[in-house]
Amino acid sequence: MMQPGKPTKHPSPEPVIVGFLCSWCAYRAADLVGMSRGQMVPNIRSIQVMCSGRVEPALVLKAFREGADGVLVAGCHPGECHYVDGNVKALRRVTLMREMLPQWGVEKERLQIVWAAASEGSLLSEAAARMTDTLRSLGPLGFGTAGSKDDTHLRGLMEHIEGPR
Repeated sequence: MMQPGKPTKHPSPEPVIVGFLCSWCAYRAADLVGMSRGQMVPNIRSIQVMCSGRVEPALVLKAFREGADGVLVAGCHPGECHYVDGNVKALRRVTLMREMLPQWGVEKERLQIVWAAASEGSLLSEAAARMTDTLRSLGPLGFGTAGSKDDTHLRGLMEHIEGPR
C-alpha cells in the first residue's frame, strides 16, 4: 500500500509510464488495442481523463515524484477535440513543462504527448513502445529510492503546489 509522501518503488527494470488518456479518443484507442488483441507495452499505467487539456502540470510532477519514469499525455488530434481546444491547451502545457523539467533534474524526453483517434490503437501502441525504448536508454528516474537522483527541487515545488502534508 502506498503511503502519502512515499514514492512508489517498482522492482522491475522496466520503466513505469503513467499515461493520461483522453476519454473520447486516446482511451478508446487503448481499448481498441485490447479488443483487437494487439500488443500494448505492459508498463503503461493508463489514467482516463475527460480531456488531455485537463492534465495539470501538478499531475505530471506528482506522477514523477511518486515513481513514474515517464509520463505520456494522449489526446484527440488537433482540431478534433470534443472540448474545442483542450488538446491545444495540453500541447502548450507539455511544451512548457518539457522546457522546465531539466531544472528539476528530469530529462525532457520523460514527458511526451501523442494524438490518437479512437480508431488509431496501433498508433498509440507504437508511441508507448517508442517511449518505453527511450526510457530504457535513459534508465530509471528513481526519485525517492536509495542512491536516487536528488529530488529536493521537485519535492519543494510539489510542496508549494500541494501544500504541506
